[in-house]
Amino acid sequence: MADTYFIRAEPLAAAIRELVRGFGSEEREVELVTDNLIQANLTGHDSHGIGMLPRYSQAWVEGGLKENAHVKTLMDGGALLRLDGQRGFGQVVGREAMTLAIERAKKLGSCIMALGNAHHLCRIGAWAEMAVAEGFVSIHFVNVISRPIVAPFGGSDARFGTNPFTVGIPVAGREPVLLDFATSVIAQGKARVAHNKGEKLPLGRIIDNQGKDSDDPAYAVVEPLGAILAFGEHKGYGMAVACELLGGALAAGLACGGPATGEKRVLNGMLTIILDPKAIADVATFERETRSFLDWVTASPPRAGFDKVRLAGEPEREWRAKRLAEGIPVDANSWNEILEAAARLKLEPAKINRLAGVKA
Repeated sequence: MADTYFIRAEPLAAAIRELVRGFGSEEREVELVTDNLIQANLTGHDSHGIGMLPRYSQAWVEGGLKENAHVKTLMDGGALLRLDGQRGFGQVVGREAMTLAIERAKKLGSCIMALGNAHHLCRIGAWAEMAVAEGFVSIHFVNVISRPIVAPFGGSDARFGTNPFTVGIPVAGREPVLLDFATSVIAQGKARVAHNKGEKLPLGRIIDNQGKDSDDPAYAVVEPLGAILAFGEHKGYGMAVACELLGGALAAGLACGGPATGEKRVLNGMLTIILDPKAIADVATFERETRSFLDWVTASPPRAGFDKVRLAGEPEREWRAKRLAEGIPVDANSWNEILEAAARLKLEPAKINRLAGVKA
């Protein structure tokens, strides 16, 4: 098992800001990328946090990630928007795209936004959070153009990405419902984290390069590569296909259609639907029925092994409180990869250590 550092959010953010400056990013971009990644770690999603920076640095060196790029409008149909992320940081172009879509929903009651050619959009729940903060519902279908990593139901090798699906629903006077999941059993980044920690995976999550069940996360990380399985067998597979067709073929004009090319860039397409409840329903009824249902569901007596019934988004809020108090865990192997990324960006790894308070 690899050693683990527990790093407070503020010094870790200082170190990550320094690293992101190595891309040549303007200060606004530095702040957006850093905050987004740190928030992913704080909410317990280490798969989408600072551990992505080594991959980002490789993509940038290859030219697959463009610093200081901004979203470009390709089609403006009022409540319909088609946008190009121009291979910019997803943390930047994703925010810009959501800002445009939210503004349209404020004026028109709804917006359907198609975003393509965005580099890794990170935790899609962050974009749903933007919508629910305005009192809007948001639905997101996302595809991944990178090395195929997920096997279709009944298949023995990887044919598409982890293809996230996300829904954000505001709840008056309470925390929102935020459903955000990969259509694979686990996100690819969770396999990377497990591999770096020297941990095994439960059976039923991954297959090896021969299509056989395995508990070794290496098959999702290094050669010889296997594949992650879709959640819920045919159900997760069906959702993954829907995300590929809607987020990829429709929104981005680019779907996964072949084996890995070796490129390190991670491109996302995202079809987003934003609705203002006031424009489509009686708000008082919507709020009453929402609270009534959630109260009914969460009042279920917990069964053995559970302390209570939780709603989507609640675990992330609990993780955030815990990690703000105790620090963000980063295993030594992942941290070393981050230091290697710093060197790749012509930065001093020792300075990254010093800012984070990590003693090498």
